Amino acid sequence: MSRSQKKTPIAAITAAASDKPFKVAEHRRERRAVKAGIANGQEPEHPKAYGNPWHGDKDGKAYMDQPQPRDLRK
Repeated sequence: MSRSQKKTPIAAITAAASDKPFKVAEHRRERRAVKAGIANGQEPEHPKAYGNPWHGDKDGKAYMDQPQPRDLRK
């Protein structure tokens, strides 16, 4: 049986154990902005404007320059 391998040489790089602190902080930021917007009579921003997962603590990917065969194993 053949061994499956990754086609794209990407490695994960992160020091965060969890995304929870990031999500809590972004949700708090969204609630405060909505509250301030209601007080000022403005429309709140779209909910997707907060908590972008690509800017989270656990997002960390890097392309490998010269991957070894062991790096491409799944």
